Amino acid sequence: MTAMAVAGSVFGTIGALSAFPLRLAAREVERQHGELRRGVVRRTTHVVFGRTLLAKAGTARSNDTAIERRVAAERAAGRTPVSENGFLRLLGLMKAPEASSLSRQSLIEQSRLSGADLDLLSLFDAFEHDGEPYSFRDLILARKYAGLISGGASWGAIARSVHRSGPVASLTAKSLNVGSAFGRPDQIYLEGGQSELDGQLLFDLGSAAHGDDTLEELFAEAEAAEEGGDHDGAAALYRRCLAIDPSDAIAAFNRANCLRAGGHAAEAAHDYARAIKLDPAFVEAWFNLAGLMSEQGRDASARRHLQRAIALDKSYADPVFNLARLEFDAGNLAEARRLWVRYLELDADSEWAGVAAKGVQFVDMQLARTAG
Repeated sequence: MTAMAVAGSVFGTIGALSAFPLRLAAREVERQHGELRRGVVRRTTHVVFGRTLLAKAGTARSNDTAIERRVAAERAAGRTPVSENGFLRLLGLMKAPEASSLSRQSLIEQSRLSGADLDLLSLFDAFEHDGEPYSFRDLILARKYAGLISGGASWGAIARSVHRSGPVASLTAKSLNVGSAFGRPDQIYLEGGQSELDGQLLFDLGSAAHGDDTLEELFAEAEAAEEGGDHDGAAALYRRCLAIDPSDAIAAFNRANCLRAGGHAAEAAHDYARAIKLDPAFVEAWFNLAGLMSEQGRDASARRHLQRAIALDKSYADPVFNLARLEFDAGNLAEARRLWVRYLELDADSEWAGVAAKGVQFVDMQLARTAG
């Protein structure tokens, strides 16, 4: 992806960036005619995975599994995962490494590192390059990492460790050992176990404090609380995020979702409207506000919001289905049928597709009966 390709792209972030303040990156993306937001929405085309995800609370292995699931989900949704370094290089804010020529497949074959581990290690900048073509130094690192994994280390342990040692390329001349040989599983050591790449014996040279840290940590804490079902706690944290950055439409949207889940409908409606005011193209906010209006029996408002969501994203099936249901309940059978047919064009395989197909059949029967 070249710098020219930034224009029109919508970047989302998962986890805080460890190497660069998000506000400065957002300013540069905007200058290059793209968008950068915390979190991920339907319009997101590229997802930047911040290296702070590696240090998330919880056991290392469970954290690794959660990251793997998230990366797979974003790929399945058609979004492109991007590493921190890859993102900064894309923006021209970080110098590209030396010329390289090794393909991904060649690196896998010569190093015996699995494709999945290679992709995850690349995504968290454990190589000079964040993707193909790779360099000869990347091949040396891949062979070292393959040896560590065969010794019991996980890709996550390696990724967490290598950034404690300065530039990853410096590890090509060092011997690495997995910690299980020294009684500490999943830790990476330099030769002889004399110093540790992941612990108190080595200073963390790869991170720097930024003014954005508090906001990024708050947002991550809010997401974790929301994921854990603490809706009131998450809403309070998102409110603190908005106090720091009142322009964050995603924080407003997330807070609205938490308020709605917590039974605070009026406040939720206010924050959905706030998210829409900040980002009029925020299709999920229009859709969720429509759902809230429908729950309150305000069908006319729900209909308008659903129509707006459909106009913004013609490939978004959910508002089409919900609008069909509203029209059916209102007795507008022909319009309900049209919308259900459109829904089936967008989604032919889900459980809801079966409901839509039955809806079409029912309306056809009714219309045939009326015509007869």
